[in-house]
Amino acid sequence: MTKRLLAKASIIALCAGATPAFAQSAVDAFKDEIFVTATKKANAENVQDVPLSVTAYGEEQLDALKVRDLFSLTYAAPNVQLDDIGTTPGVANFSIRGLGVNSSIPSIDPTVGVFVDGVYLGINNGVVLDMFDLESIELLRGPQGILFGRNVTGGAVLINTKAAPDEFEVTFKTAVESGFRGTGNNYFAMGSVGGPVIDGLLNAKLAVYYNNDRGWFERYLGGPNPGLQAVSLPPVGFGPATGALVAQNPRADAFENFGKSETYIIRPSIRLTPSDSFAVEVRYEHGKAEGDGPAGQNHTNGLGQTNRFFSAPRDSFDFSIDEPGFFENTWDQVTAEATLDVGFGDGTITNIFGWRKFSADTRGDIDATPVWLFHSDATIEQDQLSNEIRYNGTFFDRVDLTLGFYWFTQDLVYDELRFLVGGAVNFFGGGIQNTDTYAGFGQIDLRLTDRFTVNLGARYTSETKEAEIANLLLNRTACRITEGGCFRDFNDEETWNNFTPKIGVTWAATDDTNVYAHWTQGVRSGGYNLRNTAVGSAPNLPNPMPPPAFVPNPLFNPALLPGPFNEEIVDAFEFGVKAQPGDGKATINAAVYLNKIDNFQRELNLTDPQSGVVQVITNTADATIWGIELDTRILLTDNLIFTGFLGYTDGEYDEILFDIGAPNPAGSPGVVDAADLALEIPRLSPFSYGVGLLHSLPAGGLGVFNTRFAWSHRDRNFYTDNNLGVLNEVDNIEASLALAMENGFTVSVYGQNLLNEVNFGGDTQLPLATIGGGTFSPLSKGRVIGLELQASF
Repeated sequence: MTKRLLAKASIIALCAGATPAFAQSAVDAFKDEIFVTATKKANAENVQDVPLSVTAYGEEQLDALKVRDLFSLTYAAPNVQLDDIGTTPGVANFSIRGLGVNSSIPSIDPTVGVFVDGVYLGINNGVVLDMFDLESIELLRGPQGILFGRNVTGGAVLINTKAAPDEFEVTFKTAVESGFRGTGNNYFAMGSVGGPVIDGLLNAKLAVYYNNDRGWFERYLGGPNPGLQAVSLPPVGFGPATGALVAQNPRADAFENFGKSETYIIRPSIRLTPSDSFAVEVRYEHGKAEGDGPAGQNHTNGLGQTNRFFSAPRDSFDFSIDEPGFFENTWDQVTAEATLDVGFGDGTITNIFGWRKFSADTRGDIDATPVWLFHSDATIEQDQLSNEIRYNGTFFDRVDLTLGFYWFTQDLVYDELRFLVGGAVNFFGGGIQNTDTYAGFGQIDLRLTDRFTVNLGARYTSETKEAEIANLLLNRTACRITEGGCFRDFNDEETWNNFTPKIGVTWAATDDTNVYAHWTQGVRSGGYNLRNTAVGSAPNLPNPMPPPAFVPNPLFNPALLPGPFNEEIVDAFEFGVKAQPGDGKATINAAVYLNKIDNFQRELNLTDPQSGVVQVITNTADATIWGIELDTRILLTDNLIFTGFLGYTDGEYDEILFDIGAPNPAGSPGVVDAADLALEIPRLSPFSYGVGLLHSLPAGGLGVFNTRFAWSHRDRNFYTDNNLGVLNEVDNIEASLALAMENGFTVSVYGQNLLNEVNFGGDTQLPLATIGGGTFSPLSKGRVIGLELQASF
């Protein structure tokens, strides 16, 4: 409570002594040039001059779009899905150009890397959390492995927070949102104050954020048989706990707001400029978010199995759980960026240091029914350090050179606890993983003529991972990895070395048209599965720490070991055009791409009668994915802008290396056959497109009325590799009306997901025998209407 009061008091205090600004036209904000850091040059470049497929948003554009977190942009760009998996809030399951993940296992490296102020976030957990006080967001499509390293085979998301300003500046924003269907309100308050402390030497800034979400969902606790007190379940096939009786909640009409959460963040920063050639920017952030567990819906699964205890229509927000669950995320992070101008090549040396410590405790009702069939707890402790130093220089007015060295180390500890059939059958396990990465990289842009440039780049990377893993099926008595316990049946270390090149060309066909083409490689790291529940993965080997009643496993299958699985290699070919015809009144960007994927690294999400769900991570296939993208902005009048985008992605397997179809009845479990080859690639949405209008109407001395309307569409796509889990097709409508006043205040009314479309973070299939079938499908929020007050001075 003390921390909440301090946060609120700090935000209110930011308004003291402010000087009014002027009204902001949203159309003018979208007409402005956007500068990006995607090429890691010493100075940011105009997005239209960058030979990459990039969608970028500046501060005013993010305000107009009402961006609260990265999920807010999931329907805003072609071939981009920035979904939260929903198993626990904040876990990124991002996909770009059909390359994505579908797992909350923290040791799984992403296909889309997220960077905050130049620092890579080492795990997907804690990524889709509230954002504020931003300078820009850049969505980079396609592999970015030369400059950004591993785990960006799909692309990268660059988040740039605002630096300490040169002049005194105060901003304040507060908002309230609701679904207007009996849901709880969602309250926001955020602000910053900053400016020079010592003129010409030291600038400082303090930004704070507070969010109190009273819960958008309604949780129904009764189910179809409210008088049910106990259920006799079939044997689980492991241990003595068979035919267990499970006590039930007898209430038939119990409703309450669900999805509650509370978040606060504080971010102080300083900028020190002791000379014209040297500067240091240091940012610290502390945050905490806590609230309810997942709003898990159980609906009929891909095999047509409807859960015997509760099932909801998959096009509804209905769900019924007996365990509300919880999440509690805490993080601290420091970024320090130092720049030094040097005479050599009129260049700049940049050093970016990053430290982040993240911890999470979670609980979820995984069976998503009013019966205690499958509940799960998890704990994550992560600590990462990184440093990148690079040089940028220009020689002979023709050669732009970037050279750098990168180091990253991470310690990760993961605990998972599963409680099945009312706690009669319990599993414990998890693991420890340590990662060390070293890389050297370079890129040369050689301007052969004033209009033709050759782009050459390369990166050499060495990565070592060491893991100790405790199979959940081998730990039946309570234990925690974080406390040094649990029987660890797997211990291994692996090193991967690789060289990834890039060759490209850029041609300024006219003064307002750039054409580019390139071939590059990207790598997704190999690694280990810290959530090992595969029954065939425990070897029949002596062990100094055998668990009680340990039985050697005669079904041992080396292919199901929790690692190491190998790196995923992507060869990417892209051809693009960026044009600004009509004296810059229109922007038309288009790209065609082809990705050849070797050793496709997938998280096979399968039902399991013993553990509920098993996730086997391995290299499953070679595949080809290709597609097109179109992104446009047209100034129809001085006060009206049209925006539009179109994305198409198509992919197919070239060769299957591991059975991905089981338990698909069309194929043979455990056998690679034609049915596997015919499956669709998961997390690949064929079509994504949208249109929008933004209008600014001057209102005399009152200010400017800014009106925005946007409609977008994303096709249904498969969630699981066996194509039994499916994510819904979505049509998304957003709209807003804002009055930007001359005194610096802006009042906005806005709506998001106005069609109240239903979508899920995942669609995990559940076994019929122990869970009763159906799915675990965490719901995303539906329609939201908000009122916002913003001030800038």
